[in-house]
Amino acid sequence: MQVTTKAIVLTSLKYGDTSLIMKAFTASDGLKSYLLKGVLASKKGKLKTAYFQPLTQLEIVANHKNKGNLESIREAKVHYHYQSLHTDIAKSAMTQFLAEMLSNSIHEEESNQGLFEFLEASLQWLDTNEKVSNFHLIFLINLTKYLGFYPDTNDINTTCFDLLEGEFTDRPSLNPILTGENLNFFKTVLGTNFDEIHTIKMNKTNRQELLKSLVLYFELHLQGFRKPKSLAILNEVFS
Repeated sequence: MQVTTKAIVLTSLKYGDTSLIMKAFTASDGLKSYLLKGVLASKKGKLKTAYFQPLTQLEIVANHKNKGNLESIREAKVHYHYQSLHTDIAKSAMTQFLAEMLSNSIHEEESNQGLFEFLEASLQWLDTNEKVSNFHLIFLINLTKYLGFYPDTNDINTTCFDLLEGEFTDRPSLNPILTGENLNFFKTVLGTNFDEIHTIKMNKTNRQELLKSLVLYFELHLQGFRKPKSLAILNEVFS
C-alpha cells in the first residue's frame, strides 16, 4: 500500500557498501523500518543521505506492506528545515541522545497522533531556542505520558519518589527511589514547560544525577530497554 506521511528519523545504519536501514516514527503507522537501497552511492537520486540524520522531520511516500519486513521509500523531502539542531554542538549531542532514547522506547507499529505531534513540536522548540541545557529532562518526563508511565503526582509533597512504582511516597522501600536534592529537581522539572526551562537553576552534577535517574526510570518501565551509548557524550558536552 502506498502511503504519504510525515516521519521523524530515529536511526540510520549502514547496510552493505551503499545502502541504509532507517528506522522512523511515522504519523500514519507508528514505528517503521526501511531499506534505502543504493542511497549512499546515488548522487542524483530522489533520496539524499542528509535526509536521514537523527530526528530529521520528513514527508515520505512509502510502500507499506505491513508484514514485519523492511519497507521501501519512493520519495522523501524535508518537512521542517532545522536551523541549529544538527550544527550546534550541544543540540547535536542532545539530538543523538534523544534519538537513541526514542529508538529504545518506541515499539508500536500503529499510529499514535498525540506522540507524533509531541515529538514534532518539541524538536522544533529545541531547534529555535537557545537556553536548552535542561530540555532533555523535561522532554523525557513528558515522553512518559505517551508511553504509559507518567509519574503519579497525587502525593507530590511526600519525601520520596519510588521509581519502580512511579509514585510519590513517605514509605521508602527496597525499590530505587529519589530523595533530597534529586527529588526536588525532579518535582521542579515535572511542573515546568519548555518555555520556562531557563528558570530551572541546576548545576552539571544535579543535571547528570537527575538524567541518570530518568534513564533508570525508563529501564524499569520498558521491557528490553537499553541504556543509550550516547549518554556519556551528552554528559561530557554539558559539563
